[in-house]
Amino acid sequence: MTIRLTRRALGVAAAALPGLAHAQAAAWPTGPVRLVVPFGAGGAVDTLSRTVANAFGPYSNGHPMVVENRSGAGGAIAGQFTAQSRPDGQTLMMADVGANAIGKLLQPGLAYDPATAFTPIIHLVNLPIVVIVPASSRVRTLDDLAALARARTDGIPYASPGVGHVSHLAAELLAQRAGVKFTAVHYRSGADVLRSVIAGETEFSIPSVSTALPFIREEKVRAIAIGTPRPVPALPGIPAVADRYPGFEAMTWHGISGPAGMDAALVQRINAAFRAIITNPEVKSAVETRQAAEIVAGTPAEFAALVAGDIAKWGPVIREGNIRAE
Repeated sequence: MTIRLTRRALGVAAAALPGLAHAQAAAWPTGPVRLVVPFGAGGAVDTLSRTVANAFGPYSNGHPMVVENRSGAGGAIAGQFTAQSRPDGQTLMMADVGANAIGKLLQPGLAYDPATAFTPIIHLVNLPIVVIVPASSRVRTLDDLAALARARTDGIPYASPGVGHVSHLAAELLAQRAGVKFTAVHYRSGADVLRSVIAGETEFSIPSVSTALPFIREEKVRAIAIGTPRPVPALPGIPAVADRYPGFEAMTWHGISGPAGMDAALVQRINAAFRAIITNPEVKSAVETRQAAEIVAGTPAEFAALVAGDIAKWGPVIREGNIRAE
């Protein structure tokens, strides 16, 4: 049997679609929400994810948010899993610059393109980074660090938590701006990075402030510069790299993304929920105090602009440094 719809019937159906989309958004979530994390349990990203998940109750329609760690391949495992999920808001990702922005630049054979595979929902926080050296090092300024590098033809070694990590990219950008050579020594975790610097196995590193702060306070490492031009309250008096190399800015950021193709009304609903969570006084205090984080809580459009900006920013650094994750 052939069914023919009149123009009036088609018009009524089309008019009903926005209402249906809003109804679906209002019903979110319809079951447990999976929050995919591209790093292992216990690290800074995992801590942030669990803090957010634990505060999800008032926005959950009675359903839990389950943190699911899918580490490996510079975030590509988590990224691909999320990109292939249904765009219904039930699978979300704690977005990271590697998995959600520059992955294709580092791995041309990546199975998904971060520029098109995700729906940016909200930029939650920025985590400032800091240049640290061993406590026993004679290096006290960026000029000292550059001079040390120039004195060695093979470049000085520095500790990185992995190819393409912001710590790695920031060190490469610093080398390019200073006109020197640094040699990356990649470790499996932030803890291994700190151990390496403390022991003097490497000359410096650029970890997140939250990772390095306890060791800075214990005077096991020395902070010589921060990656953002804005002061970091937890490190008063530490100058910015931009003071020496104008325009330099590097940081770790995290937000919430979903698969491409999510309905706009649903995106706005999820954005509102996470905005309320991250600005909740208890959550905000915990994240700012424990992780030295800067709360952002922006719009989907602002998050999309951040991702696009990082692709444009880090592309030349990656190409000039011939950085590859494969």
